[in-house]
Amino acid sequence: MTNEETKKTQNNYEELIHKESILVGAKIVKEAKEIYGIPTGIEGLDDLFYTIKVDEETGEVKKVSLKGIPAYSVFNLTGTNDTGKTIFAEQFTITQAKRGQKVAYITVESPANFVISSLKYRSYAMGYKFEEIEDNIILIDAASNSAIRENIPELLATLAYAIKTYNIKFTVIDSITGLFESKEVMARTIVRKLFNFMKKWYQTAIFISQKRNSHEDLTAEAAGGYAVGHIVDGSIVLAKELISSQYMARTYKKKLGEVVRLFRIDGCRLSGHDTRTHFMEITDTGLIRILKPISEEL
Repeated sequence: MTNEETKKTQNNYEELIHKESILVGAKIVKEAKEIYGIPTGIEGLDDLFYTIKVDEETGEVKKVSLKGIPAYSVFNLTGTNDTGKTIFAEQFTITQAKRGQKVAYITVESPANFVISSLKYRSYAMGYKFEEIEDNIILIDAASNSAIRENIPELLATLAYAIKTYNIKFTVIDSITGLFESKEVMARTIVRKLFNFMKKWYQTAIFISQKRNSHEDLTAEAAGGYAVGHIVDGSIVLAKELISSQYMARTYKKKLGEVVRLFRIDGCRLSGHDTRTHFMEITDTGLIRILKPISEEL
């Protein structure tokens, strides 16, 4: 091939790249997926997300509850230890399975046989027979298999196979922190690959990320910095406060030694959402409930 032919080929290639990177808005709108609500199974949460609709007759703009998190969204669920992150993910998983949907649950922290026992308990606590929904939960055990835990392309290939085989629409990763715990400098790259994969396969996903105790409890910053929160569609932050002074006891109307649990939605690109901090509780049966905003209680 002559230099002129080589140059022409290179120019054609660059032109193709440019064309593929430029998308016309009108065409994309026709191909866009409709955003609707996915029920989470967590009392008090689903009405905190909303969309906007315009009355065709009056032109009035109204907020309408989505009755769940936005479909096709990828959420970062973060908090320190014992704030309810795994319980949240398990309630979400059980709810989708009960709806007849297939869910991929990627466990990075605990072996699959322990996770399934926890899911079984959570199902009974929610009033469902686990035997009727267990086939809708597809576990991928990255905790026991270092080949997929430490190799993101292999993990994504495994998940892609599961999605195609079982027609999976929902993915939970508990936790993504375990995928970069020894290489936090690569956190942003790893999270970006996971996020792009979820978008490619139209998954509604929850990424659990662990927060160090040194970080501000109600911010979305976690291990790996803001890599997760900046990339995903939205973040949900869970926190807890130990009542350790008379001032806190009076403020929260609790006794010394009690724990106050808090919940906050830290942004969502795909829908409107309640931005206030809410009280949260974990019931005696081990289920999460979102309560009133703290501004209404204090």
